[in-house]
Amino acid sequence: MRIARSFVIWGVAVGLMVSGWGQALGAGESTNVSPVLDRIMAKKELTVGTAASMPPLNMTAKDGEIIGMEVDLARFFANAMEVKLTLSRMHFNQLLPALEKGQVDMVLSGVTMTPQRNLKVAFVGPYFASGKSVLTKKKNVESVDELAKMNHPDKVLVALKGSTSQMFVENLIPKAKLVLADNYDQAVASVQSDKAIAMVADYPICMVSVYRYPDAGFITLGKPISYEPIGVALPANDPLLVNWVQNSLNFLEKSGEMEGLMLRWFKDTSWINRLP
Repeated sequence: MRIARSFVIWGVAVGLMVSGWGQALGAGESTNVSPVLDRIMAKKELTVGTAASMPPLNMTAKDGEIIGMEVDLARFFANAMEVKLTLSRMHFNQLLPALEKGQVDMVLSGVTMTPQRNLKVAFVGPYFASGKSVLTKKKNVESVDELAKMNHPDKVLVALKGSTSQMFVENLIPKAKLVLADNYDQAVASVQSDKAIAMVADYPICMVSVYRYPDAGFITLGKPISYEPIGVALPANDPLLVNWVQNSLNFLEKSGEMEGLMLRWFKDTSWINRLP
């Protein structure tokens, strides 16, 4: 696979840095310059936070394995560092607090790079551009295909707790009744059971849900109604780690591997059969 060869190439490119870090830490020394990278190399483990419920970026298969485009990214980072990858699954609204507390080393979970979030954590990217859309039933689409139509007290909308979708509804559709879900499975179920007329979410989530539940009568809008840059969330106190991740993403972009990941997870939908 091309991605496997890229692991080797990038691994060689950073090998001297990683080796030097490991030797310094093995001798009981700390750089005091890159505390998170020090921790990763000392433990020989990269811990990445994910919701594991946001296909095709991150999701949990029938057998319990966490898969998705962002999981491939996380594996690339770990392989380049020559450390073990550990995925820490939690609700989306818990991810950035866990990063700030040092419970995870980075977050790869469809996190939109916003000015408010960037005041607390660092971002690298975007590696993917998304936007808001709605998931609804075909019978209801004409009543939610415009923001003005949704902005009414009799419209019940569902969004992921702690997400930019929640902020989107609160700021632009304030008259609608907003119900918050811990994960997208809950949100989709609300629309399927008619407890909510629509789910407001990133366009890929809505589109995947249409394909994933072919008998539910779902439909989504033809194109996103906003722009959302998705990036890697990193601790605010480690500029060297930020630089390392930026260089890694640059390598993936220039080598064509990022395009390959996009094709694998957004064009080839065979992975849907692995979902429960």
